[in-house]
Amino acid sequence: MSSKLFTYLVLFLFAFLPCQAQKKEVNSGNDSVKVYKKIEDISKKSKFNKFIYRLLFKSQRGDGHSPKKARQQYFIKKSFDRNEGKIIRQIRIETLDPFGYSADNYKDEPEKGFEKFGNTLHLKTKNWTIRNLLLFKKNEPLDSLKAKESERLIRRQRYVRSVVIKPIEIPGSIDSVDISVRVLDSWSLIPTGAISSSKGKLEITERNFFGLGHEIDNEFTRRFDDKKKAYTGSYTINNIKNTYIKATFTYDKDLNDNVRRSARLERQFFSPLTRLAYGAYFENRFYVDSLPDINNDFANQTFKLETQQYWFGHSFKIFKGKSEDFRSTNLVTTLGYKQVKYISNPSDVYDPQHFFSSEKLYLTTIGLNTRKFQEDKYLFNFGIIEDVPYGQVYSITAGMQDKNDKKRAYFGGRFAYGTYFPIGYAGINVQAGSFFNGNKSQETTIRVEANYFTNLMSIGSWRVRQFVIPTLIIGKNRADIIKDRLNINDQNGISGFMNPLINGTKKLFTTFQTQTYVPGNWHGFHFSPFFNMNIGVLGNEKDKIFNDKFYSIFSLGVMINNDYLVFNSFQVSFSFYPSIPYQGSNLIKTNTLKNDDLVLPDFQIGEPTIVPYR
Repeated sequence: MSSKLFTYLVLFLFAFLPCQAQKKEVNSGNDSVKVYKKIEDISKKSKFNKFIYRLLFKSQRGDGHSPKKARQQYFIKKSFDRNEGKIIRQIRIETLDPFGYSADNYKDEPEKGFEKFGNTLHLKTKNWTIRNLLLFKKNEPLDSLKAKESERLIRRQRYVRSVVIKPIEIPGSIDSVDISVRVLDSWSLIPTGAISSSKGKLEITERNFFGLGHEIDNEFTRRFDDKKKAYTGSYTINNIKNTYIKATFTYDKDLNDNVRRSARLERQFFSPLTRLAYGAYFENRFYVDSLPDINNDFANQTFKLETQQYWFGHSFKIFKGKSEDFRSTNLVTTLGYKQVKYISNPSDVYDPQHFFSSEKLYLTTIGLNTRKFQEDKYLFNFGIIEDVPYGQVYSITAGMQDKNDKKRAYFGGRFAYGTYFPIGYAGINVQAGSFFNGNKSQETTIRVEANYFTNLMSIGSWRVRQFVIPTLIIGKNRADIIKDRLNINDQNGISGFMNPLINGTKKLFTTFQTQTYVPGNWHGFHFSPFFNMNIGVLGNEKDKIFNDKFYSIFSLGVMINNDYLVFNSFQVSFSFYPSIPYQGSNLIKTNTLKNDDLVLPDFQIGEPTIVPYR
């Protein structure tokens, strides 16, 4: 075994074993209740203790881990079983302000002054906004799977904190039932900003514009030395009526006067029950970027291009049974077309192979997939239900590219699998694809991604999870240009490595994160300290096991969640870099790490695309 692979194994064990050694949480709900009960008892012994308790801790009303909550879920399930197939007479929708209320406890009401004041400033989600998200309708037979999927689809809206859908039996009726939909809003207006010695930034986001479920995002940036300004704005309609068509319009102008305008209209396979999906995308882009010539001297080049994409897909149910397994397994076929037109591109001196040139791409995908979702907690939010996808995908993609007056065939395939095991959740996504010019393969990409996190464990009253996310990308016969190389940078690897000269045709990088969840909260804010380690290695086609250079970052920080707010989390972190080429060694930076790369796998077959090489 090479020293490099041995080092990788040691790092893996270092990050993984300490948490695995802890006892798996079996009854965390009862333990949590006991902890809060003790704190509450102590708070009653004096006025000062009571003041401190109210300052730091909220009442644990509607605690998701309580035995009462489990009983409620059990009775709701039994109610669905009893009323399956009955005609829905009426759908009762109730939306609640974010402060002081609970979706599953009708007795909860605002008690504190700041809760009541906050609710007066909040516009509740419109009832018809929620109605448009439902997969069932009035006068239809009750389908418990459609109700379950509707609950998940409402819960994933970023302006919703929690939702409960349940049948309401009608006295004296044997063939009809009412449905209750009770939704707890999140606070949706989010102003954020940042300032440094060189520039300042202000961002204002509204996730639920006038209760319509529309999203507005505006970001303003100003550089102090030359007074230059940047602006990014987007408007998103998440669901046009009851079609689940999503429309997004974006305008972006950065500090270097690079401009991008885009519009996307898309209906994805948002549920395993979805039969039709389609989309269209239009983009106009102008930017300046540097490229090297044959002597490796860089010069700015002007790019101006227009892009348009269209795709359509159909999902076929292949089993006749009514069980969730049968109904969540589908045969999916999709067709796609993409056209990129360069109005201005680099000169031959800097792009002799015409890598940046107009093209047309025709693709089709056929595949079999199973998609289901498991409710879990303490992943990316604090104690709020999150839907973890699991299932499998088998698909092949074929097509043709027309570029530089040459036509090349394309073939690719994908396999994905993920589920819960006794030691936690594990998933893998394997993709491979290549263009073919006659019998010669070109621009081949092999991509392997894995995702693992442990079961929720306990260290005293703290909860802990360990995440491990490795990614391997191998490119063969790539174009001889620096822009067709892999980088370890902010978007595609390790934060902080931005120099384009740090590149290769293959890379391996892994994220290890130990995430803890501290009991209690401060005015609804939950604190989750974490340790993160990112390591990566690059190589070229001639390297047998990549090169000997490791790139790494070690971070300590805290994720901060709030029960009332729509954003998943924000964070404070300190990162140590042993070495950054062209910058220095033993560097310490603040707030460089972003945890939004700890994303869950997806088992959807959507728009046909080539295997991403990034």
